[in-house]
Amino acid sequence: MGRQRKTLASGERTPLPQKDKKHTALHRRGKNKNKVDLRYVFIISLIGLCILRLIWVFYLQHLRSNMAKRVVTLHPSPRVIDANSTSAAVSPERFWGSYRPQVYFGMKTRSPRSTVTGLMWIRQFQDMDVNLKHTCKQEDRLLSYGWLMHDGLSFGVQEIRDSSFTLTTEFVKRGGGDHGGDWTWRITANQDSSVSQAPVISLMFYAAADTQGSLETHIEGKDRLSSITGFSEELGNFKITFHKPVAGQSSSVKYARYNYLKTVSPGLEKLTDIVKSSLSHRFVYHPPSSEERRYIGLDKPIHHQHQQQPAADTRKESDFVVHQVTVQTPFQIEVLFESGSFRHRPNQLAGATMTEELEKRKSAFDVKFEKTFGLESKGFGPAQVKFSKAALSNMLGGMGYFYGQSVVQSLHHKYPLLYPEGALFTAVPSRSFFPRGFLWDEGFHQLLLSKWDPQVTRESISHWLDLINIDGWIPREQILGDEALSKVPAEFVVQQNENANPPTLFLVLQELIEQFSSNPHDASSRETFMFLRRLYPRLKTWFDWYNTTQSGPLPNSYRWRGRDNDTNLFLNPKTLTSGLDDYPRASHPSAHERHVDLRCWMALASGTMVSIARLLGEPCHEYEQTHRVLSNNSLLDELHWSEQLRAFSDYGNHTEAVSLQREKVYVPPGKPRHQFPVERLVRSVHRDPKPQYVNAFGYVSLFPFLLHVLEAKSSKLEHILRDMRDPDKLWTPYGLRSLSRADPMYLKWNTEHDAPYWRGPVWINVNYLAVRALHHYSNLEGPYQEEAAVLYHELRTNIIDNVYRQYAKTGYIWEQYDDGTGRGLGSHPFTGWSALTVLMMAEQYY
Repeated sequence: MGRQRKTLASGERTPLPQKDKKHTALHRRGKNKNKVDLRYVFIISLIGLCILRLIWVFYLQHLRSNMAKRVVTLHPSPRVIDANSTSAAVSPERFWGSYRPQVYFGMKTRSPRSTVTGLMWIRQFQDMDVNLKHTCKQEDRLLSYGWLMHDGLSFGVQEIRDSSFTLTTEFVKRGGGDHGGDWTWRITANQDSSVSQAPVISLMFYAAADTQGSLETHIEGKDRLSSITGFSEELGNFKITFHKPVAGQSSSVKYARYNYLKTVSPGLEKLTDIVKSSLSHRFVYHPPSSEERRYIGLDKPIHHQHQQQPAADTRKESDFVVHQVTVQTPFQIEVLFESGSFRHRPNQLAGATMTEELEKRKSAFDVKFEKTFGLESKGFGPAQVKFSKAALSNMLGGMGYFYGQSVVQSLHHKYPLLYPEGALFTAVPSRSFFPRGFLWDEGFHQLLLSKWDPQVTRESISHWLDLINIDGWIPREQILGDEALSKVPAEFVVQQNENANPPTLFLVLQELIEQFSSNPHDASSRETFMFLRRLYPRLKTWFDWYNTTQSGPLPNSYRWRGRDNDTNLFLNPKTLTSGLDDYPRASHPSAHERHVDLRCWMALASGTMVSIARLLGEPCHEYEQTHRVLSNNSLLDELHWSEQLRAFSDYGNHTEAVSLQREKVYVPPGKPRHQFPVERLVRSVHRDPKPQYVNAFGYVSLFPFLLHVLEAKSSKLEHILRDMRDPDKLWTPYGLRSLSRADPMYLKWNTEHDAPYWRGPVWINVNYLAVRALHHYSNLEGPYQEEAAVLYHELRTNIIDNVYRQYAKTGYIWEQYDDGTGRGLGSHPFTGWSALTVLMMAEQYY
């Protein structure tokens, strides 16, 4: 004990028992082990997080891939129109037609790879370069061209006025056999009375296979192509015969020269180029009573593969045959197509027989036209009735059958994709400038055509809705096939899958429902019922797509997607998707915009969905609820009525203090100017934008009125009627201008290259909606009924008189009309929605 005490006293450390040493070692080892465990857990966790991240990345890629695929995945419901519905077996009477609106005269079948036929011509002995006319071009500067009569089914009569002569193109079809029957063309050429010397012209008739079938030439004498025989899957065996030109009804012309070409083409869009490259000046035209002159003719048959087809072009070449006849006016030529399966034809559809058939069709057309529209009974004179027949006929003659693939861009895909191949039977806005399908135009087109032939309307809507994808999107501009693609600038080819277009097809569906309700037991009404039954699944998806993808920042608001994002170059970034292009919207595009026109389109669409669902016995509660909300005038006022402007307006991030100014580019002294950027007009913002109602007053402001969303007793209707009639705002002697004359953007250029489009000129489609709305409110009890009736008669008269006057003066119906003079503007002929003038004349709005 003393030793122990001594040890302690001297401060020496007492050694721990052995057992304690062992515990300390274990403790140290445990701490090290915990460190190892923590590292292990950390590493495992890190690996787990990496795996989870990889899984998430792969999932996102998978999701993105699926979303990207959805844009090119068609709707799974059964097609509205069967793929064989346009075949000769199912629809022989509509199989052949003038379904090539982009050429002055041509025919094809409603099949994906149809053999096509067409006409080209040249006036000989001119001092200018070869001016071969084939596809409709405004730069050809024809005095006029267009169908005078066309029933959309069996015949057509067209007049083409060139600088010194007139070509009258006529065709008649006759059913028989298994492949759509026969048809005959008759081309009559007459010199104009103002020309002292009869012109010599060359007509070139051609046939071209489109990747299938074959064509064989049959030569008479040295160089006259007398006929073509051919075969294709859709046509079977057939023969095309070229009769010799005659003067008058029977006598042969005194002198004619013939040339022909047999070659191949890699695509139908190459036909003009191939013919141009085959022309030669070495041929001699020498009538007995005139001096010898060299004319332009097709040279000997040559193969154009190396000249026309680039190495990268892998398309299959197809036979192409051209028959040229050069003759002095006046003369007449007939071309006959005869189907090999038409074995018991009574006689050849030529000469007197063709004349007799043509006169029967004309007479039937006149009777049906008056029965349908009743213009003579309304007091319109022969000239105005003739104009109306031409307007309808150009719409029917402008029906096209297209087949191909759209190019689409998904938000979930880096590069554009090819949409599935599809067919489209549709009217076109303009044969010269817009010879393809446009979604919002087609609704207006079919308002007119549904009165004439509901079957055409049902087929057109079916084709459009059969192009819908699984999400409910339809590409708004249809560029199908190489011929259509060749007419479109590159920047408009790719279609964005978030972009809409006004759903005007609901206007037509309203019309079909009205027709059904007025006579539900009619055969056409039964067909409409079955059509709506097949259409309904796709229609639901289409409506839902609009209702979700185009929704706005607030409940029950809507916003057009697809506005131009470049705020530097545009005075006001365009909204092409709205159909109103450069109509002024919020100056600074944002996700906070509310567009009143789209809200009204959705009110129309939801109401139509209610009607269709009830007709079919389908649940309609959700559509009723949506329509009730969108028809609520109080909610509409909350979102879009500006007390300051006293008008319905868009809402967004906006300032009106903007202008285009020439940017300054500094060029150092002594430096060449061409080495520096070109000075551009760029937008200058003089006052910062803020969230507010957009101050523009024009067509957009009228939409609650145009689409009948406003109640007849609404005080807002008083403001609209007053502003419409104000000459300083929208009223003109020619129709309603698109933007108020008092608006800061009135007639302002949007860039240094973009002239005003929807910033003043008169547009017939919106004027039609205005006349229709005035007619609607003039028949509803309310404080403004009488005022609406007065405006209805004034506006209707102004529009009809000016469109007819411009047609009589220029030979064309126009895309738009100058609000100051009434003069036709834009593309022509534009017998798309401008042909709605016929419905205003007939006073048929429902």
